[in-house]
Amino acid sequence: MDTTAPFDVNYAREMIRTTTHPDSIGDHLKKASVFMLMRTPETDPTILAILKADNKGYPWANQVAFPGGHQDPVDASPLSTAYRELREETGILPDQVDYVGSLGHFQTIKNTEIEAFFGIWHGEEEEVVFDPSEIARIVMIPLGEVVKAHHDKAYSGRVPGWDELQYPVEDMAVWGATARIFHYFTELLLV
Repeated sequence: MDTTAPFDVNYAREMIRTTTHPDSIGDHLKKASVFMLMRTPETDPTILAILKADNKGYPWANQVAFPGGHQDPVDASPLSTAYRELREETGILPDQVDYVGSLGHFQTIKNTEIEAFFGIWHGEEEEVVFDPSEIARIVMIPLGEVVKAHHDKAYSGRVPGWDELQYPVEDMAVWGATARIFHYFTELLLV
């Protein structure tokens, strides 16, 4: 993918819908779902992420992540978990999202398996409503910066270890399972 060329939404849809993505490794792990949302893909593609609040004792404090969370018994499916968490964490409603598909399952170092869903978000950053006791702020990450870091760090064609895989964003870094999802998505685009 050329970082100066417009993002091809139809190509991304086709890649996501026709690729066999990482499968679940079983029911022995806790289940969670996240939404990777892209905004304004035709002109300046950005990915919506959240910076978790700096709460003492919270294992994900100060981490950049996608909106999401653990599956509740009331959730009919992993996708319904992703939509519920998206609404709870950002106020973004399902009718503001053009759902594309699942990117598959990604394991965390904390024995959780995350199913990542991808969609196009038809909204503006100013419309996002979040609880500051849980989320410090919304982070709009330019796709071009993710792709550039992917190239600069020579991640293409290989899966870096947990200790190496990081994508710089402003004064932070995306790492862990969120970086794995970035890596996977970027590799799909670069095929």
